[in-house]
Amino acid sequence: MVWDALRPVLDSGPLDVVDIGGGTGGFAVRVAELGHRVSVVDPSPDALAALDRRARELGVSVAGQQGDLSTLLDVTGPGGADVVLCHGVLEVVDDPVAALATLRGVLRPGGTLSLLVAQRHAAVVARAMAGHFAQALAMLDDRAAGAGRSGHRFTHPEAVRLLTDAGFDVTAVHGVRVFADLVPGSLLDLEPGATAALVELERAVSERAEYLPLATQLHLLAR
Repeated sequence: MVWDALRPVLDSGPLDVVDIGGGTGGFAVRVAELGHRVSVVDPSPDALAALDRRARELGVSVAGQQGDLSTLLDVTGPGGADVVLCHGVLEVVDDPVAALATLRGVLRPGGTLSLLVAQRHAAVVARAMAGHFAQALAMLDDRAAGAGRSGHRFTHPEAVRLLTDAGFDVTAVHGVRVFADLVPGSLLDLEPGATAALVELERAVSERAEYLPLATQLHLLAR
């Protein structure tokens, strides 16, 4: 779903794309295959080595640089990117507000931020369905960015507000894994065509606001 939402942005000419926390390059390599100039910034040297192997195997060029959000501007320079991918990173930073300010500084005017964050309401449901009722109850009381031992989790309004306060204009919000984490794996294994039907259902509800609270993750595009 993230790829489907981002693809129209990537269809416009060769772009400078920075993937912060891009790890082994599962997303970055696909972007590079479209002809874009892609840099991955990640704190793990092992992940960057795996990224280099994957890129070489597929015959594309992806620049890997060791670092994190605190050093991102030093690596890319101000206004060094047309697109920044920040997927699964905002949850683990100490200060999401400062992190978004850094991401805004990396983007060129009119650039696009692709932000993927964990969604708090879904985490409450998941804990309750697993029988961890005390944990689910504790998550109800998390405020602001939903910080907890597992990191920050965000509701739809919280995520939009953070981006708006950081000077971004949110252009799209999508729910990711609305039903996928609620459906028993045994059902998908036993029912012919169930996986394809689930994917189609996920696509159908990804932009419907009433289902966003069920999404495991929220994907936001902002300029």
